[in-house]
Amino acid sequence: MKYQSQAVAKPYFIFALILFAGQILFGLILGLQYVVGDFLFPEIPFNVARMVHTNLLIVWLLFGFMGATYWLVPEEAQTELHSPLLAKVLFWVFAVAGTLTILGYLSVDYATLADLTYNNLLPTMGREFLEQPTITKIGIAVVAVGFLYNVGITALKGRKTVVNIVLMTGLFGLVVLWLFAFYNPSNLTLDKYFWWFVVHLWVEGVWELIMGAILAYILIKLTGVDREVIEKWLYVIIAMALISGIIGTGHHFFWIGPPEYWLWLGSVFSALEPLPFFMMVLFAFNMVKRRRRNHPNKAALLWALGTSVMAFLGAGVWGFLHTLAPVNYYTHGSQITAAHGHMAFYGAYVMIVLTIISYAMPIMRGRPYGNSATAQAMEIWGFWLMTLSMVCITLFLTGAGVLQVWLQRMPDAGEALSFMATQDRIALFYWMRLVAGAFFMGGLVVYLGSFLIKGEAPEPALEGAAARA
Repeated sequence: MKYQSQAVAKPYFIFALILFAGQILFGLILGLQYVVGDFLFPEIPFNVARMVHTNLLIVWLLFGFMGATYWLVPEEAQTELHSPLLAKVLFWVFAVAGTLTILGYLSVDYATLADLTYNNLLPTMGREFLEQPTITKIGIAVVAVGFLYNVGITALKGRKTVVNIVLMTGLFGLVVLWLFAFYNPSNLTLDKYFWWFVVHLWVEGVWELIMGAILAYILIKLTGVDREVIEKWLYVIIAMALISGIIGTGHHFFWIGPPEYWLWLGSVFSALEPLPFFMMVLFAFNMVKRRRRNHPNKAALLWALGTSVMAFLGAGVWGFLHTLAPVNYYTHGSQITAAHGHMAFYGAYVMIVLTIISYAMPIMRGRPYGNSATAQAMEIWGFWLMTLSMVCITLFLTGAGVLQVWLQRMPDAGEALSFMATQDRIALFYWMRLVAGAFFMGGLVVYLGSFLIKGEAPEPALEGAAARA
């Protein structure tokens, strides 16, 4: 660890992993409720479990991004963090606010929670993914601004690198776009139009910049390839991501009331969205091929390569499967959407956070070249268990979605079935998805367990020709 202030990333990473485990637990509860409808009812109704599942996902990824930034920015800027104390205070504010919000979801009904948090003064609740009470949204905004100030000052006073510039651009966009969470017009079309400014432009816009910057940093550290080469790739990738991602927001505008030209804009630019993810695959594998350093942290390198591949499959391929307006007319809101969402979030964002944790946590624990061979072998087992389980979850949900569209929405397929009758027909896919989810949880347990394994630390990385031998 080059700079002492980088250590503030540790509690962010630890809390992120705790919330990740909670998210998967509630995912299993939801999977059971799909096939056993009264499971944990009325203690945890389906709508509450889903709200907790998705909110935990968003919050733990934000903790992961913040931890990654606190680790990465000082090293890139070659200076200590502006205020480690502020970083610690913001951690506790965010952790307490997030925990109390989740407990609120589980303790009282949603309407009561809205009353208790004075939502009537500034109504923002009740929208998917933005269910947080207004007071929590304000807390997130305060934490985000304080965080941006802390790392921004650090980046400005130190060395300027492309990695830091791209990362800070993504973080600035994240904070600005969050402000749309407070805009809740009474017109439903207008509400949905700007709702996507948070939900889409986060995950298919500025978050991609954050992911690209973290991946570039990891590849610089693990491969030893010249920074200039990696930075040129990064510029091209993020340019394509922004162009396709911003205008590609239109694929969410197909059926909510905006003008017809969004059918064309949304379809054409969404069809381009797989390109930056494919370029990311070429980028990652090309850098590894050209590496001048054979870093002993094999697990971190595997996570980095896995991120590029799974992000391309989940966000790129599965996104393209149903993004064109004539196809989306039938698939919109089906289980195909869920299949895309699961693999895209896992591939693009879950895996990049686990990548930086895999690289940085051993260093913060006094192992600059990674965990022991035994611990890394266990971590790699966790990688494959989680990744293959997510592939299975995606395939099972895709099968459910295709059958759902065929039975319920295709007028030429005979008499269309009702929604519930269709759900009965595709229940087998839900059972298989539940089994795959259990294996995913097993993979997460193995991954977390790898941090408890001790052993002899690896030797320093080989450089030059020895690395390619």
